[in-house]
Order: sequence, then C-alpha cells, then structure tokens
Amino acid sequence: MSDIWGLIGIKVMNRIIECVPNFSNGQNPEVYNAIAAEAETVEGVKLLNVDPGKATNRTVVTIAGSPEAVVEAAFRCIKKAAELIDMSKHKGEHPRMGATDVCPLVPISGISMEETAEFAKELAKRVGEELHIPVYLYEAAQADKKRSNLSVIREGEYEGFAEKIKKAEWKPDFGPAELNIKAGATVIGARDFLIAYNVNLNTTSVRRANSVAFDIREKGRVKRTGDPVTGEVVKDENGNPVSIPGSLKHVKAIGWFIEEYGVAQISMNLTNIIETPLHIAFDETCTKAQARGLRVTGSEVVGLVPLNSLLDAGRYFLKKQQRSAGVSDAELIRIAVKSMGLDELGPFDPQKRVIEYLIAEGTDKLVSMSLRAFADETASESPAPGGGSIAAYCGAMGAALATMVANLSSHKRGWDDKWEYFSDYAEKGQRIKDALLKAVDEDTAAFNKIMKAFELPKGTDAEKAARKQAIQDATKYAIEVPFKVMGLCLEAMEVAKAMAESGNPNSVTDAGVGALSARTGVRGAFLNVKINAAGFADKAFVDDVLAKGDALEARALALEEEVMGIVNSKIV
Repeated sequence: MSDIWGLIGIKVMNRIIECVPNFSNGQNPEVYNAIAAEAETVEGVKLLNVDPGKATNRTVVTIAGSPEAVVEAAFRCIKKAAELIDMSKHKGEHPRMGATDVCPLVPISGISMEETAEFAKELAKRVGEELHIPVYLYEAAQADKKRSNLSVIREGEYEGFAEKIKKAEWKPDFGPAELNIKAGATVIGARDFLIAYNVNLNTTSVRRANSVAFDIREKGRVKRTGDPVTGEVVKDENGNPVSIPGSLKHVKAIGWFIEEYGVAQISMNLTNIIETPLHIAFDETCTKAQARGLRVTGSEVVGLVPLNSLLDAGRYFLKKQQRSAGVSDAELIRIAVKSMGLDELGPFDPQKRVIEYLIAEGTDKLVSMSLRAFADETASESPAPGGGSIAAYCGAMGAALATMVANLSSHKRGWDDKWEYFSDYAEKGQRIKDALLKAVDEDTAAFNKIMKAFELPKGTDAEKAARKQAIQDATKYAIEVPFKVMGLCLEAMEVAKAMAESGNPNSVTDAGVGALSARTGVRGAFLNVKINAAGFADKAFVDDVLAKGDALEARALALEEEVMGIVNSKIV
C-alpha cells in the first residue's frame, strides 16, 4: 500500500543498469580481456559478455549491476583501455573516435531513464577530469539535441577530431578541448534497452516478409502510384519522397531468408521497449502477416532480454484469456515463451537469457534450498539464517497464501465478472512474496556484513576509524532490511484481509493463516530492527525508525484482529 511505503520510506525494487562499452581493439585477446577483467574487480557488477570483432578491430563488452558499481566498473575499463590502446595506430572497419569509442548506460529495472542519464553524466565528468579524455554526452544524457546522435558526434572519426574538437560547437561536455592523441575521444550517454527480435513466417519469400516489415516498422514504406512495388514514387512539394508510416513506433524492421532454418523472418530492432514492448511487436506482426495471407510460426530473441519484457508479455497473454496474471515469474515466462514461440528454433533457457537472472546467479542461496535443507540450516550451530530471515520467510508464506486465495477466486465458476479484481490482488501478492523471499537472503547477508566489518584490522588510528565506519554502515543496513520486511509483511496482511472479505469463502481460513503468518513477519522483523538499532550511533535515525516500527506493529495487531473477526464470522 502506498501509505505504508510513505511511512517507512524505503524502495523495495533493486536498481539495475546495463553498460555496453565499445573498445577499439578486437584483434588482441590480451588487450580486450584485460580491459573486460577490470569490470570484475568491482563488487556488485557482473561481466555478462565479451564480443570481439577482428575485421572491425572492436570489442563490445556487456556488464550489469547496481548503478554505482557499474559506473565504477565502466571507469576502470575506460582507464585500462586508455593505457593499452594507442589510437594513432588503430585501423578497423567500424567508425570510431577513441580507445573507448562509446559507452552507453541502459536502465534495466528499478531505475528511470532520467536517473540513468545522471549516472552517465557522473561517469563522463570523472573520465574527463581524471583521465583527461574529451567526453561527449549523447542520447538521453545530452540536453542539446543537435549533438545527441552518436553518428553525428562521431563524424570525422579519430583522424578528423584533432580539428573538429577546436570548433566552438564541438567543445566537449567534459575534459580538455584538445584531442587525446593516444586515447582519442569518448562518447558516454544513456539510452533505452535495444532488443534484437526476429519473427518467423510460414514462407520462404523475402519480398512478402519485407511487405510485413514495412507495414509495422516506424519508417514504413515509400508511397507509390499504382502498384506498390513498380509504381512511381510520390514526392512532396519539395521533391522529397512521401512515406507511409508503419504501425509500430521505435521499431526498425526488414525481411530476410534464413537458410539454416529454411524460413523467412522479419528482423526487428525494438529501440524503445516501454512504448513498443516485445509482446505488442509480436501481436502486431501476427495481425499484419495474417492480412497478407501469411502465418507467424514463432519468434526468437537475439542476445539478452530484461526480465520485465517477459513478465509483461506473460501478463498480457494471460489477461487476453481473462486469466489471473498473479502467478509466479516462472509461470509468466513460460506463458510468454509459448505464446510467442520463442522456443521454436531452439531451447529458450531463461537462466541464460534473462539479464537479471545472470546477475543474480548464485546469490539467492537460502531460498534456492529445499524446505528440509532450509530448516536444517536454520537449526544448525551457525547463527545465520536467524530470526530476521525466518521473519521474512513467514511473511512470504503469508503473502503466498493470500495470493492463492486471490487466484482461486479469480477462476471460481460464476465469478467471471470479478476475475480482473482478483487478478490485481494476486499480482500484488506475488510482488510482495518475491520481495520477501529476496529479503530472506538479504537479512543473512546483512548479518554477515556486520561480522566482516568486525574482522577488519584495527592496528592504526586510520584502520580503527575505517573499521568503526564499516561497522556503522553494516549496522544501518542490518536495520533497514528487517524494517523493509515489516512494511512488506503489512502489505501482505492487507491482501489477506481483502481476500478474507471478498475471496472464495471456501478458502477464508487460508486467508486467515496468511494474515497470521504475515503478522509474525512484522513482529519478528521488528525484534531484529530493535536489537540492531541498539548498536547504531545515529540516535536521531534510531528514534525515527523505532517510532515508525511501533506504528507498523500497532497496525499489524489491529489488522490481525480485523482479519480474524472476518474469518471467524464466516466459519461459524
């Protein structure tokens, strides 16, 4: 509930950005691997891909993680590239202007484009000031739209930049207004995630595939008189060709034939997946293909895809069936894959194709255990997982039960007019459950962070000061995690109350148990807030957190009484 989060003031969703720097060396593995290795020296960053090209003499590196960590990793990579690459000796087929030619930041989840652009500016400023490399901002990070296009900025390339940079209109946004002879110049910015997406047709005709591509792509097709292929091009009063726009914004598309599969495809670049998401591109292609007597048989994503693209697709196709979309992420992905035929040409493994899963690989150790293994680990002599993790898990089970009631109610015979109402609650429940499951590991990680801080050296005054600060930082985090859990568990109770009131009456006790489990999560998490707050030096912060915690606990107890009153009235 929005008022709950206004009360505790904590964002639930983790912020993730992707960075795809292009380095002007694709022929020397020692060079490009050394550059990419710099990213792995930063905690919180995952190196997802290193793609060198010999002919272009250029390597594209893909990293992702928290914004702060990605900015640090990108800086280290740019610094290493400036050390190892000499642009005065570089040759390659691809246009380029620097050792690090272009470095885009891409919002993936939990962060806006505007926020991502600010991180791009932060990186650009640091590169310019610390490495003395001229830096130009582009796309969303560039306020002057006359110089926001990458190809316009890069025009003249490295060889022409010594003169271009002297012009007033091409003064760099950061760094010296003089070409760095060895490192060249760099372009840094923020842009949308680009999905390379191919849709398969039941034809071998490139011409027919192109017809559909022209129907959907934003650029559309040139308008002709008479026959759309052989007719004369229609021109405007200035003599320019007139275009008929396609039906999808931010989509580039062309038809081609793939000999390996023996089918024609429509190859697309989706350059703004907020305005034209994956599922809309698929459905519109199906509509236009059918209008031309063709049939879409499946599709494929080239490279990686953000999790939300698949989750949104799964929800979209379930809602078209008037089914509850409040199911697990795994089920939403399965629906998306089957609905769009993403596995027609080969297996689609989400663990290898979804950015967030690649980043999180190996981090959720507790929630990936079996129930027995988790209970055994809790019962062992190790102090973690402890009460904080268990409180989060109790809340997750409470949210899960409330969600179950919502889904059962959505599909109840005779309640067809209510499916959307219950679907909305099921989606809320799933979101809460997933966040609480994540908190199970987060709480244990917070405890371990405190333990590591206490292990830091304390031989000198500087070491003592650093150790003290690390302990305080870790303690604050160990307060914030269970405090966040309290808010999530209270949200779970709100869902359970709604389901007790209006859900399937046969499942009212499930809603009651869900509320009780979530209540335990609230109170259990508050115990952890209190014990960790006792060791935190910022008393104003502690007083504020404890006051808000008291309010959350009081609301939880009141909600418990309300829910149990509803449940008992219906089972008498």
